[in-house]
Amino acid sequence: MYGSSRTVVPAGGRRMRVPGMRPGVVAGVSGLTLASVLAAVPAVAAQPQAAPSPTHKPTTHKPTTKPTHKPSDKPSDKPSDKPSDKPTQAPARCDNPPVGAPASAITQQPWAQARLDFEKVWAVTKGNGIKVAVVDSGIETRNPQLRGKVVAKMGADDGSVRDCPGHGTPIAGIIAATDMRNKNVPFFGVVPDVQLLDAKFTSSESSDNDKNLANAIKWSVDKGARVINVSADSPKTPWLGDAVRYAQAKDVLIVAAAGNAKDQSKALPAYPADYPGVLSVAAVDAQGSISNFSNIRSRIDVSAPGQGVTSIFGKGYAVGTLDGTSFGAPYAAGVAALVRARHPRLTYQQVINRMEITAEGSIGTGSGFGMINPLQAVTALVDPNAKPSQRKAKASLTGAVSIAPVPPTDHRTRNIAMGVAGGSVGVALVVAFGGAVIPVGRRRGWRPTKARVPQEVAED
Repeated sequence: MYGSSRTVVPAGGRRMRVPGMRPGVVAGVSGLTLASVLAAVPAVAAQPQAAPSPTHKPTTHKPTTKPTHKPSDKPSDKPSDKPSDKPTQAPARCDNPPVGAPASAITQQPWAQARLDFEKVWAVTKGNGIKVAVVDSGIETRNPQLRGKVVAKMGADDGSVRDCPGHGTPIAGIIAATDMRNKNVPFFGVVPDVQLLDAKFTSSESSDNDKNLANAIKWSVDKGARVINVSADSPKTPWLGDAVRYAQAKDVLIVAAAGNAKDQSKALPAYPADYPGVLSVAAVDAQGSISNFSNIRSRIDVSAPGQGVTSIFGKGYAVGTLDGTSFGAPYAAGVAALVRARHPRLTYQQVINRMEITAEGSIGTGSGFGMINPLQAVTALVDPNAKPSQRKAKASLTGAVSIAPVPPTDHRTRNIAMGVAGGSVGVALVVAFGGAVIPVGRRRGWRPTKARVPQEVAED
C-alpha cells in the first residue's frame, strides 16, 4: 500500500491528489512496495527541491504465510507459471489520475542528466534494437516524450489512465524519454532509441499478491526484453526466485532498486535486488551523498541519482520532486541497455561486471562500486572476463562520505586522443581493476563539465 497521500493546489485552483510513496524496506511491513518516496508534485516548480523524509510508522507484524517449497539455486528456462498478457487483477478505476507540471516548469537541465552526461554516449549508440521492460504500475504514453515507445503491454488497464499510481511512467521516462530540446523540453531519457515493454502488474495502490511481480518478469523475458527494470521490493519467495533464475537462464539482465528504509537498523534486504546476478542500485542525491533512505541492508552493486529527480509524471512532469531508489534503478537500466546495444555478445553478468568496473568507486556503506559512469561503461576497453575488485566496493566505516557533483579526473582514461568533431569519435583505454522500489508481497505494503567523448576500440 501507499503511505500518506498529499493534496496540492496548483496555479489555477485545481486540486490534485499525489500519492506519497512509502519506503520499500521496513521490517515487518506487509505487502508489495514500490521502492520510492514520491513527494508532492507542484504544478510549477523552477528548481529541484529535496523531498521531505518519510513520516509513516513502520509496523512490526510478521508474514502470515510461508513459502510452500524451497527454491532451487539451479537456473531454469521453464517458468513455473506461464505468464499471460491477461490482466493479473480486475481493472481499477482511476479517480485521481496523476497531474504533472507543464514542460515550461523545467527551467534548467535536471541535475541527474548533468551529472551522468549520458548523451555523450549517443555518438556511439542510442540503444537501437534493445527492448527494456518496465515492471511497474504501467506507463502513461500520452506524454509526447513516450509516444510510440511501448511495443507490448501486460496487465490491467483502467480504460483511461494507464498508470494510475503514477510510478511506472517516471521510470519509463528516465529510461527512454525522447530528446525534445528542440521544443524547449530540457528533460530526456538515458537511451532514447530502445523499445519499452509495459509489464504492468497492478493498477491499485496496494497489492498482497507478489506472484504478479514474478509473472511480470517472466512475461518480459518471453517478450524479448534484454534489460528488465524492477523498482519494486518483495520478500524472498520461491516464485520470485524462479522468475529471476528464468530471466538469467535466458541471459536477461534484471536491474532492481535496493529499496528504501526509514530506519536502517530495522531494514531488511530487498528482493529481487538482493538475489545474486541482479544489478542492485542505491540512490544518490545532488550533492553526491548516498540518500539517507537508501537501504544499506540490501546487497548493493552501484549507485545512481535517486533524490530530487525530474521525470515524466502523467501527461506532464515531476520537477525535482522524485525521491527513492526506484528512480536510481532506471538510470542504471538505461546504461545497461546502452552497453547491451554496443556490446551484444556480453552476457548479463559481464554487463554487470563492466558497469561495476567502470563505476566511480565506493563512497561508503551502501554505495556499492559507486556512481555509474555511462560513457566509461559503454566505451572503456575492458576484458570481458574481468571482475571488479572487492576492495573498490569495500564500505567505509568512517562515516558519511560524498562524491563531488562534477566527476573527478579519471586516471584510468588519461590516454584519450581526439574528441567528437564532425561526427567522429576519439579513442580511450581503461584498465580493469582487480580481477535490485515497488515492494511486493505479504511482508510489505506495495508502493509503488564536459569531457571529450572517447572512442572505443571494441573488444567483442
